[in-house]
Amino acid sequence: MPSQSMQGFDTANPPFDRLAHQEVEELRAVLDIGYFSPDEMIVRQGHASDLLHIVIKGAVEVRDGNTLLAVLGPKDSFDSRAVVHGAAGEDFVAVEETLCYLIPRNVVLDLIRHNAAFAAFFYADVSRKLDAFAQQRKTEGVESVLRARIREARQGGAVFVDGATTIEQAGHCMKDNDINALFVRDGQRVGVVTGMNLSKAVVLRRLALDTPVREVCHFDVVSVDGSDFIFDALLLMTKHNKRRLAIRSDGDYVGFLEDIDILGLLAGNSQLIPGRIDRARNLDDLAGAARDIQGQVERLHRQGLKVDLIAEITSDLNRRLFRKLFEMVAPLAIRQDGCLLLMGSEGRGEQTVRTDQDNALLLAEEVPDGDLAQFREAFSGALDRFGFPPCPGNVMVRNPVWSQTLEGFIRQLKAWVFSRDAAAAMNIAIFFDAVAVAGNPDLVVRAKEALIDLMRGEAALLAHFAHLIETFTTPNLGVLSTIMASVGVGSGEIDLKRAGTFPIVHGVRTLAIDKGILVNPTAARIDALVQIGSLDTRFGRELTSALHAFMEFRLRSQLRALHRGTIGAESVVRLDEITTVDRDMLRDALRVVRQFRELVRNHYNLGAF
Repeated sequence: MPSQSMQGFDTANPPFDRLAHQEVEELRAVLDIGYFSPDEMIVRQGHASDLLHIVIKGAVEVRDGNTLLAVLGPKDSFDSRAVVHGAAGEDFVAVEETLCYLIPRNVVLDLIRHNAAFAAFFYADVSRKLDAFAQQRKTEGVESVLRARIREARQGGAVFVDGATTIEQAGHCMKDNDINALFVRDGQRVGVVTGMNLSKAVVLRRLALDTPVREVCHFDVVSVDGSDFIFDALLLMTKHNKRRLAIRSDGDYVGFLEDIDILGLLAGNSQLIPGRIDRARNLDDLAGAARDIQGQVERLHRQGLKVDLIAEITSDLNRRLFRKLFEMVAPLAIRQDGCLLLMGSEGRGEQTVRTDQDNALLLAEEVPDGDLAQFREAFSGALDRFGFPPCPGNVMVRNPVWSQTLEGFIRQLKAWVFSRDAAAAMNIAIFFDAVAVAGNPDLVVRAKEALIDLMRGEAALLAHFAHLIETFTTPNLGVLSTIMASVGVGSGEIDLKRAGTFPIVHGVRTLAIDKGILVNPTAARIDALVQIGSLDTRFGRELTSALHAFMEFRLRSQLRALHRGTIGAESVVRLDEITTVDRDMLRDALRVVRQFRELVRNHYNLGAF
């Protein structure tokens, strides 16, 4: 019988929340408690451990030589590598008097063999852990759809006609608005007529085309509110044998929800949104598609799709949206001679929740000033309206620096390259991620080739460019200041972009320029660097895994920020809001970043700056 203290072992603390009842009882039966005095070495770097430790009280420092990497507090566990893989990655030292639960290694290994969800915590690389967590979220797919609000689903718009409208006119109205149902006002009544109603009236009842639609519509309208749940709509459809429901908002009819819209919500609307973009006839239509894309990101994440796939789908949809906007607002001269570029994370295909506008226009030839001025304002203004925040650095078509001829832009690139200041280096970095989404793609290829010709093999120029990696707080300090926060010291927050994503993206970008690699996604650049031997195969895989880990953490943070209305904090994760398993994964990812920064520092001799 476990003692009372063993009964206090928190089985809701991940990964122990994944154990079955019988496994928990077996675990409690073998638990022991260990005491460690201040400065006592608990697990030594490079050594195996026969015990998995879970901190009950006190604090444990994680050290790599003289570098303090983290401070572990209550409920944190260590060290899975020493227990499962035979060698600890760091030293684990008690900071103060510390108590830990002790789980024998053979018990841990037995649980790993028989419980796949529990085993995921002990995978050696970050990517396998992420896969396991994504797989776990997949079971929430159907349930999350049923709990979605009706306003989150794709909806048909509300178009009203008078009851005296003829069947023929109603049919044309549906075609013109690309919808299959109309609201019919007839005095004080409001009814609904569908395409099927019109077909049956003409084909089966042989009514004349000039028959008023009030004769063929139905006035028993079944409706739901936009704030109702999807399962409310399903219940009504089943009860009334309807495939379509009217949607109300503040008492007014605002659209229709069809069964196929719910199916799209379950399967993801990514296959439906391109059609909506292609059919858009004005900016209002495109604004609706932009909202659909944003909603799609949240749905795909809730349904357990991996973050790199979410980013790929979102990037493809956004590029369609930008291309359509370009076609709508660009004067003929710009459509003929221009090339629209997306840059930054959008250009790399790594953006999920929309952040800043990073776009540009290259022109093969000069175009009339009036056309260019009109396009700059119309394009950037439309994106403002769609909800894409303006770029703080003004990297937008609206800025003449980012919308000019190819010849002028190459001169601008040369000026940036030789200025060797941080702002110029950042502009080069943003441009190198550019992808053409409309117009002549040859223009961006020529500009990139000119940039590579300027920098390739130029050690001093590349070193200045690589030095951007030092722009933000170093990972060691970041880890120190933030992980200490988990035990009540420091701010308790970590900026994922500065501490994790940027060092990986920019370091890889620098190596790509150095080697003349033109592919855009960071993972593809890493693969290319591995293929030519610039990166070790195993480390390349770890680097990609770490990048995806930061993208996953950031997406979660962005979605929380959206719900809270705290967009400014969208790249910040609070350590007290994530589980011990997440902290462990974050620690692994930061360890990879630290190794990569050292590689870049040594390669470009950044210590000389």
